[in-house]
This record gives sequence, structure tokens and C-alpha cells, in this order.
Amino acid sequence: MISYLENYKRWVENDSLDTEMKRDLATIEGKDDEIKYRFSKRLDFGTAGLRGTMKAGLNAMNIYTVAQATQGFADLIIKVCGRERPVVVACDSRNNSELFAKTTACVFAANGLKTYIFNELRPTPVLSFAVRELSCIAGVNITASHNPKEYNGYKAYWEDGAQLPPDHAATVAEFIDKIDIFDGAKLVDFDSAVEKGDIIVLGHDFDEKYMEKVLAEAVYPEAVKAVSDDFGVVYTPLCGTGYRLVPEVLSRAGFKKIYTVDRQMKPDGNFKDIRFPNPEFPEVFEEGVLLAEEKGCDLIIATDPDADRVGIMIKGADGKFSTISGNQVGALLIEYIATAYEETGTMPENPYVVKTIVTTELAAKICEAHNIRIFNVLTGFKFIGEVIKKLEVTGHDNYLLGFEESYGYLKGTYARDKDAVVATMLIAEMAAYYRGRGMTLADALESLYKRYGYYMEASKSIVMDGLDGVERMRDLMNSLRNDPPVNICGHDVVEFRDYLSDTVRKKGSDGVESTNLPSSDVLYFILDNGDRLVIRPSGTEPKVKVYMLACSESAQETQEKLAKYKEYTKSWSK
Repeated sequence: MISYLENYKRWVENDSLDTEMKRDLATIEGKDDEIKYRFSKRLDFGTAGLRGTMKAGLNAMNIYTVAQATQGFADLIIKVCGRERPVVVACDSRNNSELFAKTTACVFAANGLKTYIFNELRPTPVLSFAVRELSCIAGVNITASHNPKEYNGYKAYWEDGAQLPPDHAATVAEFIDKIDIFDGAKLVDFDSAVEKGDIIVLGHDFDEKYMEKVLAEAVYPEAVKAVSDDFGVVYTPLCGTGYRLVPEVLSRAGFKKIYTVDRQMKPDGNFKDIRFPNPEFPEVFEEGVLLAEEKGCDLIIATDPDADRVGIMIKGADGKFSTISGNQVGALLIEYIATAYEETGTMPENPYVVKTIVTTELAAKICEAHNIRIFNVLTGFKFIGEVIKKLEVTGHDNYLLGFEESYGYLKGTYARDKDAVVATMLIAEMAAYYRGRGMTLADALESLYKRYGYYMEASKSIVMDGLDGVERMRDLMNSLRNDPPVNICGHDVVEFRDYLSDTVRKKGSDGVESTNLPSSDVLYFILDNGDRLVIRPSGTEPKVKVYMLACSESAQETQEKLAKYKEYTKSWSK
């Protein structure tokens, strides 16, 4: 096995590297820790594909690791179905995204796979839709979602439009291990492949097919018409892919007053000094707040760079703007969709909602009140897609909404990943609906709590970066798995779920039940007061995530419980 120093030397001595990459390698000369970090292992390929910082090295995003991964992906495709079906490639606004996308397309084409590529950046849900619409066997979107500007990524999709299932991801990883980083990937010239028809460029006309599907998911268009003359929405794409399609969808949905944050409307891989282009962070809304105050709006919407996640700010009774969580937006959407369908007599038969196991239990209470089935799945939108796929076959059940706490929502089955474009339309429509009833979204949220209880959630991340980060994450999970707490903050643990071993153990019972979900490295604790704590390692970043879900009869009591749980979990990071 080649040592990390030998790998580093091989890169340094490779004459094909461009000037920038050679300069990057020169900056780490003599820095053993950095050399070891970049060259002792390759960037992991999982169900979410690849994600890492853009730099030279095996454990990073660059044209060589992208080409190597694509060759591994092509090998899987050819093994499964030969070369009969096409693939499609897209990218976001990040630095090098277009380069990585063209590299990906060139590798696919060199392997004899008919390849579609978009003429410019597109939201992730458009890629998911394209996989299905074009009957592709697979797709790739070059994006690092809401990570800082130094990152890029490679989201891999399968024929259903969802991200790769675990068994296929594992096979791709095995193939990659056999591919030389410099010489193992087949490549063709991009322009020549386009001229020959091996790579087909998709233009804006394809967007119309996507827009038609999104607009068909409107719930109560009349609510928009009723207030459109005086109801305004502020929108920012955070310099990402939503800049064109989101305002267009809002306009076609009937909104007349759409105000955009001009400085953030142009795609920019540096994100105009937004350190974390993540719509769950209040700081990304600063310019939007100024615009909303100027225009008299009480709703601000932001989508992340690849427009699969959406966050909002709403004006409270005090006149100040504040963000609300992905859980709160999801709960509001379920209540709105159900109520609007009931009012208009258009509720489909056998409706169902899908959420992840770390997403608010308020969703279950709302679904119960409206006679809607709810399914819980593992974290990751591909699992929501699997439920849609399974029930779609029966033709008996009707999908209403899928969502996760991390600001991802999908209404409609045209795609199999979260879609900030359709979510933006629905959130604005929902706000218009409540405006017509003399309410803001802040009023609607408080009404929700008064009806169902003050369900609130909190989360924390235990960062474990460095070369030993993966090992430390594994040690923490194993420690809690082998010696789980029996009491948390004075409350007995009445149910302990280990999704990795597929076991459910309940207090007072010697028996063991199944989780009835796929194996995953997740631990789940239910307390005697109904509150829940969940812990799992991140699939894309070097950290362990802890989720706390609580409910009480008042907001203050719930917040106090969450604060105690946060303090308690500090011991898990030691």
C-alpha cells in the first residue's frame, strides 16, 4: 500500500497539474499533518456522494477525485444495466462547479453513456426531476448545498430521482478503490462530445416541464389572488441557483409584489461575504430584513445555494423579524395544506405525510387531528423518496408532504429530493392564506401551539475533525450503545432504540423488538414524559448530531426542558 508521503510526492511530480494546484501543494511542503490529512485516504463516497474542501489531494474535491468517482459510478451503471439508459449532470453556483460538472459529463460519455448536461446552473430538485423525466439510470449534481465557500460536493442520484441507495454507494466506493487517481478514469473532450451528440446540452425549455409540475402543487390559488395587490414577499437565493426559477414560480403563482435582495441575486461562488450560506442562520437575512422593512413585508424567504432547502423570517407581534425552525415551517405547512384541502373539499383519499425520526412530533399530532397517516423514516430525503415509491405502486395512497427538520420539503412526486422552489411557493401561499384571515405566520404558529401543545426542538453538533475524527465519532456512539443512560435529567428512559442493531428495548420488558427501518448508526431515547433525544454521526461532516424533542403546556416550560437536555448532553462530547 502506498504511503501518504509517496502519494504526496506523486502529486507534486505530476506535470499535468495546473499552476494553481501546484502552488497549493507547495504551500504544504514540510507540513506533515496536512500532508497526511490530504493523502492518507481518499474522500469517502457514501449515499450522499462526495463532499469536501476544494484543494489538491486525495481527500479533497478536485478534477481528479471527481473523475475518479465518476468512473466508479459509471462502472456501477454499466454493471447494473449496461449502456442502454442515459445519465444527466447539473451543477450549482460554487467555484469550480461548472468545471467539475463538465468533467463528470466527459467521463460518463467516455464510458459510452449518453449524457445530458444543463447549459448553466440548476437547483438540485431540477436534477432529481430530470432523472425521472428523461428516464435516466442516474444523475449527478455538483454542489455542497449550504456548506461554506471552500467546499464542493458530488450528489449522486439513481433512476427513481433519489440519492443512491446504500448498496449502490458501497459498490461505487469499491470500484473507486481500484481506479488510479490520474490514469484510471476515461475522458473525452467536452466540445467534441457535444458536437458528436454524446453529450446533449439541456436549455431553458426543459425548465418549463419542471415549472409545470411545481405550479400544479398549489393548494389554494384563490388565497393568493385575494391579497396579491397588497401582500409582498422578500426573497434571496443567497447567490445560488434559485435566482431565476423561484421568482418566476412566485410570479406565475399570482404574487405581484416580489422583492429580491439584488446583491445576492447574482450567482457567486464566494457568496458575497456570507460565510455560511445556510438559510437556517439569521445572519444571512440581514439585507433581506432591511428590504422587508422598507417595503412593508412580513415574510422573508431564503434558499440555499442549490435551492433544495428553504428558510424564512417572519415578523412577530413586536414588529421584529425572527427565523423559525424547519420543524415549525413543516408543522405549519401540514396544518395549512390539510385545512385548505378540507375547506375546499379537495382532500385526496388516503392522504399521508412522511417525516424523519429526528423531526418534530408535532407533525404526528396534526396528522392525527386531520386523519392523515404519517410515516417516520431515517434521516435523509432518500428514505422519504422510498416511501413515496413504495406507495405509488399501490395507487391507493396519496402523498401530501415530506419534510425533515433541516429545512427540506417536498410536495408532489415529480422529484424524489427536497425542493426549495415548490416549498417557497407553498410558504408564500400559506402566508397569503393567513393574511386573508387577518393573521401572520407568527399568529398561525402560536395558534398551532395552543391547539396541539408547545412542541419544540433543539439540536447541537459535537465537532470531531482531524485525522482521528471518524474514530472518535465511532467511540462516542459505541460508548452510548454499549452503556446507554437509564435516566436523563430525572426522567427514566422508557424506550431505547438502536437502529444499527435494529433493536428496540422497552423498560420493564425483557423482549426485543425491531425498529422496522433499515440499519443506521442512530441511537434514540424516549423518556417517561414523552420527550426524545436522538444522536447520530453526520453523513457529510466530521461531527455527531444530537437532537432534542420536547413538549409542554407552555413555551417557557418546554424551553427550560430543552436547556436541561442540552446541558446534560455536554458530557457526551468529553
